[in-house]
Formats: sequence, structure tokens, C-alpha cells
Amino acid sequence: MKRRIFITLKTGVLDPQGKAVHHSLEGLGFAGVNDVRIGKLIELDVAEDVSEAQLGEMCEKLLANTVIENYRIEVA
Repeated sequence: MKRRIFITLKTGVLDPQGKAVHHSLEGLGFAGVNDVRIGKLIELDVAEDVSEAQLGEMCEKLLANTVIENYRIEVA
């Protein structure tokens, strides 16, 4: 069973990579982009008996830095 975990920076956390991409887009002539935030997508192929709680524990312990990042788990 495939699961997708989306990891994003929490509001208020600086995103230097996002700022660099935003600056580069402006330099290439792309107007209208107000902000860029860079995140991560992790795809897991797990056994059917792996629970949402176990997936959450994986995120809390390893996959996300919960001090500065949020995560969202979806069925792929």
C-alpha cells in the first residue's frame, strides 16, 4: 500500500532555498510569483497492516523535523 508524506516548513520558519528559487524565477523574467516554499515528498510502500499511528510515529521520529516542519500523510 502506497503512502505519500508531504513535509513542509512551519509558518514563520525561514526558507533560504525557497528564497533562492524565487529570486531565480524573477531573474528569468517570470512575474507574478509572490513567494516560494520548498518542501519534501516521501513515498512509502508499506504493508496493509501498517497503521496511520505507525506512519505518524515514523514522521515524528525520523522523517520530519517537527520543531520546524509539518507533515501530512495521504494514501497514494
